[in-house]
Amino acid sequence: MDDESAGDGLRERLTRTGEDALGKLAQDLLENPLVNGAIARAFEAREKAAQAQEVAFGALNIPSAADIERLTRRVRSLSQRLEGIEDGVDRLDERLAGLQGALEAITKELAELRKTTPKRAPAKRAPAKRAAGAT
Repeated sequence: MDDESAGDGLRERLTRTGEDALGKLAQDLLENPLVNGAIARAFEAREKAAQAQEVAFGALNIPSAADIERLTRRVRSLSQRLEGIEDGVDRLDERLAGLQGALEAITKELAELRKTTPKRAPAKRAPAKRAAGAT
């Protein structure tokens, strides 16, 4: 065994031992009711501070982070809906352009038909028949 591989083995053992010791310390701390209580109280205090901040911001008519987040979500939603509407308008525009082209073609065909069809005098209408018994 050379010195380099012995050094690597020692480093691995020390690393493993250190990780095990840290894991055991963390486990002991989490199982300790005093530490657990302190962590729970810290989270409660954080929540109360956030609520107090929101109330204070509301009193000053300043939007809270939650208000801004809600507004951001609504703006994103509206943006997506607007994009959908724009896509629909684009599709309608394309369809209308196609219909306009078809209408122009029909108009040209009708104009050609008028040129080639001889003009006739309007047909005379027969007089309306009177109902029986009318004077």
